[in-house]
Amino acid sequence: MLKWALILLVVGAVLALFGFGGAAGLAFEGAQLLVVGFVALLIIGAILYLFRSA
Repeated sequence: MLKWALILLVVGAVLALFGFGGAAGLAFEGAQLLVVGFVALLIIGAILYLFRSA
């Protein structure tokens, strides 16, 4: 998941460099959603681990 976020960030940067603002914004937004999802899954996994080990 984090790999796809990094790929979208690179794609967004390249699109912004060549002047495709709308597509670059969409790629950056997708990357942001993937990073937020990754962090949420990480936090949920940590909480579940704490409950299982207790």
